[in-house]
Amino acid sequence: WVSDRMKFASDTVIGLEVHIELDTDSKLFCGCPTKGDETPNSRTCPVCLGHPGSKPVINKKAIEYALKLALATKSKISNEIIMSRKSYFYPDMAKNYQITQYEIPLATDGKITLQSGKEIGLTRIHIEEDPASMVHIGNMSESPFVLVDYNRSGNPLVEIVTKPELTSPEEARDFMKQLISILHYLEIFDLNNGIIKADANVSVKESGYTRVEIKNITGFKEIERALTYEVNRQRKEVQDNKVIIQETRAWDSNKGITFPLRKKETEEDYGYIIDPDLTVVEVTEEWIKQLSGEIPELAHERAKRFVNQHRISELDAQIIAAEKLLAELFEKVAREVDPILAAKWLRRELIRVLNYNKKELHELVIDEHHIIELLKLVETKKITDNVAQKILEKLVEEPFDVKEYVKKHGLEAVSDISILEKYCKEAIEENPKAVDDYKSGNKKALNFIIGAVMRKTRGKATPKEVNDILKKLIK
Repeated sequence: WVSDRMKFASDTVIGLEVHIELDTDSKLFCGCPTKGDETPNSRTCPVCLGHPGSKPVINKKAIEYALKLALATKSKISNEIIMSRKSYFYPDMAKNYQITQYEIPLATDGKITLQSGKEIGLTRIHIEEDPASMVHIGNMSESPFVLVDYNRSGNPLVEIVTKPELTSPEEARDFMKQLISILHYLEIFDLNNGIIKADANVSVKESGYTRVEIKNITGFKEIERALTYEVNRQRKEVQDNKVIIQETRAWDSNKGITFPLRKKETEEDYGYIIDPDLTVVEVTEEWIKQLSGEIPELAHERAKRFVNQHRISELDAQIIAAEKLLAELFEKVAREVDPILAAKWLRRELIRVLNYNKKELHELVIDEHHIIELLKLVETKKITDNVAQKILEKLVEEPFDVKEYVKKHGLEAVSDISILEKYCKEAIEENPKAVDDYKSGNKKALNFIIGAVMRKTRGKATPKEVNDILKKLIK
């Protein structure tokens, strides 16, 4: 970072170190389960507690998951896996060292593309074990004591270290979104229960790019909040003629501030040595070839295909493809319904209804058949958009036969021109002021009359048809 100072062109420089919990059944070096009994210190054994004489054995599935991430990010993969000991004395590691990779990481020189198209370089990807959970009473800075739960100790993590190429908190948040999308497509991370944390290194031009690290930030919004606060803090310190020092700080999400933890360590402080208890694992060409065949079409690739194959907008394609479940649903619906119509309803209306009900896509009780049935009625103009929106709101709560529901409640669109003309004439007679305003040049006055007609038809008329008829009648 220091050697790069002269190269920085932006006023803010951010690098991320992201720790991702791999979704394996057992821990990285022992057979203890990664999930299950949440009683503190119940999922432990002599290996993950670091008892003398215990011998670790590496989890092959964890290696394969990490290799898939390396392949998906176009990284250069090492031909052997060597584990090291990172020595430090802290309660969250019972054996006083963490097993990680240092000298030779699993992979280097990868990249992740932001939504803007900007590529963010990855310095390295490596495997390591998770420390224990530190349980504080209240917030970290004011807790009178700390409890330690070793259930998490030894869980498999993969760490991604970016180059200092992010130039704003917004870019950092987008980077995390793109990374989550990759993890979801690869199915190596539990989106609902998995832990993903980021340490952020941030500096500003005003301080001469003195680097400050913020530890253990969780969540996209929190990363953006923490970085925004820290950038503003550093700039204010410089304005007040204070010196920014290289240090490690923590993020207090309740107070919305960072606070000092310690002066920043250097790599030499950790006294890395190669772990003598773990043998070198060879990464063969055959193994890489096998795993490459298991890599699915990723979000950015799928988005390009959606644009070319279905002719939907680039923005719709990006948003739909970013969510694996939404992309799969779109593919199924687009086989039966106009893809542009499907994209509009899935991206906007379905997401709107889910957000309102505080539900996630994986919680949907309906499937593609309900969506297809609904959108076919919209496509053939048998129901209006307004009616379809209300049906979708009910469908998300409880599935039912859409055609039967429309028939039972008399929700078919009013398309008979003579009936529509009758309602339009009534609305014109009942709203003379709005008619005069429209004739005087106030075009918005027509919307008031359209609303009156829509109320008469209980929302079962198409606004465009009503608009055309009203203009003709008033003229």
